[in-house]
Amino acid sequence: MPPLKDHIASSVKRTGKEYREVHEWIDHEELKFERHDFSKVLETAEMFREQYGDEAAQEYVNHLVEDLHARFGKYQKQHNENIAGCLEYFGGKK
Repeated sequence: MPPLKDHIASSVKRTGKEYREVHEWIDHEELKFERHDFSKVLETAEMFREQYGDEAAQEYVNHLVEDLHARFGKYQKQHNENIAGCLEYFGGKK
């Protein structure tokens, strides 16, 4: 997943603000898995909205989306390579 500095750079590009508090909260080493839980996105976004405003809540969601793309993108590439290898092995097209 993207490092903290990349998430902060994305926020700055989108909003002109770092939203460091949001990104550091999500990526807290010991609580990372719990804080990336999509089933809690509404309540967590509301927490950020109350603390920092609507834009911070959106940046929380954007952080999750960036992580989702990074994580699944890595596995999608791997999956496509595996499928291509299987097809080639069994005489399919390259």
